[in-house]
Amino acid sequence: MKEEKQRELQIKLQTSSLRAYTMLAILILIWLFFHWQTGGIFLTPRNLSNLMLQTSVTGILAIGMLMLIAAGQIDLSVGSVLGLAGGVAAIAITYWDYGVAGSIILAIFVCMLIGFVHGTLVAYFNIPAFIVTLGGLLAWRGAIKGLSQGETVPILNPTFKAIGQSNVPANVGWTLALVAIALILFLTYNHAKKLKKLSLETTNNSNNQKLLSVFRAIILSVAFLLFTYVMNLEGGIPFPVLIFLLSALAGTFITNSTVFGRHLYAIGGNREAARLSGIDTKGSIVKVYILLGMLTGVAAVIFAARQASASPDAGTLKELEAIAACVIGGASLVGGRGTIFGACLGALIMSSLDNGMSLLNIRDYVQEIIKGTILVLAVGIDMAGRKTRG
Repeated sequence: MKEEKQRELQIKLQTSSLRAYTMLAILILIWLFFHWQTGGIFLTPRNLSNLMLQTSVTGILAIGMLMLIAAGQIDLSVGSVLGLAGGVAAIAITYWDYGVAGSIILAIFVCMLIGFVHGTLVAYFNIPAFIVTLGGLLAWRGAIKGLSQGETVPILNPTFKAIGQSNVPANVGWTLALVAIALILFLTYNHAKKLKKLSLETTNNSNNQKLLSVFRAIILSVAFLLFTYVMNLEGGIPFPVLIFLLSALAGTFITNSTVFGRHLYAIGGNREAARLSGIDTKGSIVKVYILLGMLTGVAAVIFAARQASASPDAGTLKELEAIAACVIGGASLVGGRGTIFGACLGALIMSSLDNGMSLLNIRDYVQEIIKGTILVLAVGIDMAGRKTRG
């Protein structure tokens, strides 16, 4: 029985890795196609910097959404919450004289409080997450319209605007890249130690597992160095992108190396079995909603700072972009499966399609049709894979 569970987990790990490599190959093909079609514009440092800026907000939302989906939950309200938090931050700094720090803290606190309310209603009152967050989508959008009286709130504070519009100095970028590589090596070592503890390594596949882990760490390390070099050619890593990368690393650590992260996947895989095994399922669900709220607050501050204003319709459809990024990146909407890396990759693919099609002057309605089709195909492939494995 134990060997069967180990074999099943091993297959899941291999499938997850294969999905990640497949999506990475698709991303490279998309980039090459658009670079060819745009006459060499797409892969220039300037456009890549803009592309990463476009990805940052959706990517941060996708990180929180991935953890929520892994626990078998969903949140349809993050776009409205993002709009509300951005409006709160703008009003606080422009009219209430809260200062930069106070405005940011207030925006994030509002999002975490909303996350607590959503999580409590879902976990303790047994109201379906779909209904709770669908109601939130309408309620929080109405709240920002009432708070702002339907008008766009300008942000004049240069320090606040710098959060979304400034770049990190080159020397700081290189230092952070080295720190990221050190963290990658630590996570690789920790993952190998975890596999050994679970007795997943045998004499037949231990060397292959070690080589695969080392290869993955090398690829990611080289990617970080190359990314830093390209961004420095365009003035440095954009500050929103740095926040996105730090959020991704933190999310990866939470999902891969903490008890809380493992509990989320257990709850998403089989909530009743997780409860019977002693996991505080209700508390974990509330916590992951709060965590998503915190990340939504961060994304809201970045979005408002980039726009130098907050409008009542800010963040519209951002929840669907975040969910699409998770699904395209390999997450299962029924829970129990998905990675932070996959969600970030999915967000980058979505942004690459937006960026490339905009450079080609493709009409908005055509872009929406293409992205919707890709989302349906991703879910269809996931369901077909589940039937094949099941």
